Amino acid sequence: MFKYIEKIFTFIYPILRKIGLGSSAASYLSLLLNIIVLCVLSYVIYLIFRLLLVTILAIIAQKTKTKFDDLLVSNKTAKYIAHLIPLLFIYKSVPVILDRFEYWEGIFAKIVGIYIIVLVLWIIRTIFNALRDYLKLKPRYSDKPIDSFIQVIMILLWVIGTTLIISKLFDIDKGELLTILGAVSAVIILIFRDTILGFVSSVQVSINDMVRIGDWITMDKFGADGDVIEINLATVKVRNFDNTTTTIPTYSLSSDSFQNWRGMLNSDGRRIKRHILIKTSSIRFLEEAELVDLKKIHLISHYIDVRKNEIERFNLENKIDKSLAINGRNLTNLGLFRKYITEYLFNYPGLNKDMLMLCRQLQSTEHGVPLEVYAFSYDKRFENYEYIMSDIFDHIIAAVGYFDLEIFESKIELNN
Repeated sequence: MFKYIEKIFTFIYPILRKIGLGSSAASYLSLLLNIIVLCVLSYVIYLIFRLLLVTILAIIAQKTKTKFDDLLVSNKTAKYIAHLIPLLFIYKSVPVILDRFEYWEGIFAKIVGIYIIVLVLWIIRTIFNALRDYLKLKPRYSDKPIDSFIQVIMILLWVIGTTLIISKLFDIDKGELLTILGAVSAVIILIFRDTILGFVSSVQVSINDMVRIGDWITMDKFGADGDVIEINLATVKVRNFDNTTTTIPTYSLSSDSFQNWRGMLNSDGRRIKRHILIKTSSIRFLEEAELVDLKKIHLISHYIDVRKNEIERFNLENKIDKSLAINGRNLTNLGLFRKYITEYLFNYPGLNKDMLMLCRQLQSTEHGVPLEVYAFSYDKRFENYEYIMSDIFDHIIAAVGYFDLEIFESKIELNN
């Protein structure tokens, strides 16, 4: 190939000398004509190879079932390769064209060489981008931090490329250059501190399966509450439920605390854990007449009969003086209300009966007695989950009055 290049660009100078031009004039005129020929040939080579490579890759993409070649087309890999071929032609032609201009030959050779290194790195980048997009289409890789690993590889390649560029630009031996880089490694580590921390964190996140793309995470420190849409070397992007985007440093996932809701989403139900406050002064023992009225409530009618018989039998056997309600065993309005809520939950169609379900009394406070519902909704979607929880508590709040109970409400007295 070199012989053909030499023949193309060396025949002009002898012709100009034969027609009577001086050595200097013939050199400059032949240089000008050779540059024009080089530009025309390079452009023609570019057009030919761009047409060939793009067409061939497009045909292969249509014929094959894999999406990888389609992604190579969309990332314009063939077009960048088509740029590389005429550059290699120019790189080989420069020494021949500038044979009589040694100073400029060295300069242009360095410029073209640097451009080739950058273009090769760019071609590799498009291939990795296509590989990234391809792996994200695969279910087993869709939630992995592929961006982080590709960014690490590209940083290493750019470091190598920068080393080659500096070596070529200043004519430094590569071994000596690596020695110099080793001496300033502390500075490099300081500059790329966040990148190194991000890489380590990305590896930890991937190995320990801490976060995947698509996970719902909550991180109060950064105001993040939504789905992870991207994990790369430096940042994790979270699309919040209000459609804003929060950017979190990747290393914060391993150094700070955050909440991942994946376990809940993968489970058989989403937890409902909410309470109401019952006014303490409204809690009391129930009288016989009240039990008769409460038996009309279908969900606890049988329970009242069973419990009433058990209590009466216990009090008779133990000769309890029932002239005072506090003596012996009794039913309270709060206890019966708890039983009613429990039965209501077991009969509610939106709750998972195979998971923990209860109504419990929490530690009393100055605001009353907390009565908490602890259950799991079948439907884990936000809007449906909220509807189910609201529907349950609508009923509970409305039912409080039937048991002669009161919900605590803070009253603020205003001085006129």
